[in-house]
Order: sequence, then structure tokens, then C-alpha cells
Amino acid sequence: MRKVSRLLCVVVALGAVSFGQSLTQADRDKGVAYLEKTRDGVVAATKGLSEAQMKFKPAPDRWSVAETLEHIALAEGFIFGNVTDKVMKAPAGAADRDVAATDAMVLAMLPDRSRKAQAPPPLVPTSHATPAENLDLFLKGRTKTIAFLQATPDLREHVVDSPLGKPLDAYEWLLFIPAHSERHTKQILEVKADPNFPKK
Repeated sequence: MRKVSRLLCVVVALGAVSFGQSLTQADRDKGVAYLEKTRDGVVAATKGLSEAQMKFKPAPDRWSVAETLEHIALAEGFIFGNVTDKVMKAPAGAADRDVAATDAMVLAMLPDRSRKAQAPPPLVPTSHATPAENLDLFLKGRTKTIAFLQATPDLREHVVDSPLGKPLDAYEWLLFIPAHSERHTKQILEVKADPNFPKK
């Protein structure tokens, strides 16, 4: 009887751990809302700009609105591909991972423009596509990201290292995407706020 009791305790404990690491519907809804909000932010920040405004650079070593938009579009597919090709094939993380704290870290660190970051070579703008083409690429990618978040059940169960200094699960990597686009939407707004930004 004692063995059965002990076994039941183990099963209950494992169930609690498993439940604690599962993605809640509230988290899923929050992620989708953030993806939609930051998508709309990119659209609003780039809407109605002339070619001169798109190409204006505040300094030789800073990106234009067009270059920043291209970077956002490239990163959308790049990070999403990392999630589907790498993260979703990775094992689970530690059972005691504090997912709420790590979620919050992603949402705080990525959009923070006071923290400088260097874009990896595949995400450096090349101006090979027009702003309209890059916006279309971004919107199609964001639609795919949202659908994946809505339909994939085991996003908490795969964890890999990240450039933030902490391992992230697949859900947190999906949060990384809109947090990244929020960061660079702020960059676009900084360019537009430059006193030399063309009036039209």
C-alpha cells in the first residue's frame, strides 16, 4: 500500500510539473495580441512615406526607414525558421524553469533601445527589395507566426539557448519576434523624429 501511495505521489508531482510548463490559453492570447499590436505598429510607422523619407539616413552609419523595415522583414522569417527547424526539435528545459520571469525578460530586454545589438550578416539590409516588397514579406511572415502560435500545443516543451543569456522555450522565441519588431519600430520613429527628416 505504501508503494502505491508513493507511486501516486510521484504521478501527481510529475503531473504538476507538466502542467506548470504547459502553455496557458491566457499566454497564447497574450502572445497573439502582441504579435498583432506590433504588426500594426510597423504598418503605421511606415505608412505613406515618400521615397525620400524612406531612404533618409540620420547619419552614414545609421539605417534608413527602408533599411530598418527590410531588417524587420528578414528577421521575421529568420527567427520563425529557427523556431520550427531548431527549437521545436530541442528537448524540454529544467522542470523548475520560471517561465513567467523569462517571458517578462524577453518583453523587457528586446524592445529596450538603450541596449545596443549587432545584426547578424543574414539580417543586414541590402536594399535588394523595395519597401513595399519588404512590408509584404513581413506581413506574410507575421500571419504565419500568428497561425503557428495559435495551433501549436507544445511550445513550452522545447528549450534552447538564446542571445539573452538565458535559455528560451519555443513560446518565448515566438515572443522574441514581435519584441524584435517593436525594437526596430522605435528605431524607425527615431529616424522620423530627426530634424533633417524630409517633410515629404
